[in-house]
Amino acid sequence: MRSPVLLAALLASLAAVGCATEGARQAVPEITYAQAANSELVATNYRAADALLAQFGGTAAGGPLIVATVVNIDALEQSSTLGRMISEQISARFSQRGWQMVELKLRGSIYMRRGEGELILTREISDIARSNKAQAIVLGSYAVGASFVYVNLKIVQPVSNAVLSAHDYVLPANQEVRTMLGRSTGR
Repeated sequence: MRSPVLLAALLASLAAVGCATEGARQAVPEITYAQAANSELVATNYRAADALLAQFGGTAAGGPLIVATVVNIDALEQSSTLGRMISEQISARFSQRGWQMVELKLRGSIYMRRGEGELILTREISDIARSNKAQAIVLGSYAVGASFVYVNLKIVQPVSNAVLSAHDYVLPANQEVRTMLGRSTGR
């Protein structure tokens, strides 16, 4: 007689755990389109691009720019979804401001690491810039801290490696940013 009672109790407890898990999933409300539109990530990256442009002495008529993938400062050969997204948003903002941007993802002649984006190594910069007649390259790195992600962006003259413009800014290491860092953070 104990077996059916024990089995019933076990099934009841498993059902209760399942309900509790479902209740926990429902406790987090879904983000709405209005809330997503108010996300500060894009606006923050656009402000960073604007700050770079304000310092940069080049002109849109001087030739296109190339944006390299923003990389992890602790592992320069690695990036993440966050690094790739920052690069995309910086490139988009420059384009919105009238700059011609070279889209490296469309060029079959440039080696790209799977999942890393357009990582540019020092020895490749001059060749890529020359073949694209680029006046400068936008480079960047990020460092992951306990509460913040520190981002550094630079516009570099590809032949001399002279820094023509630089900007630092900070992102919160909130759940959204941590999720985008989840792959290949080098930590």
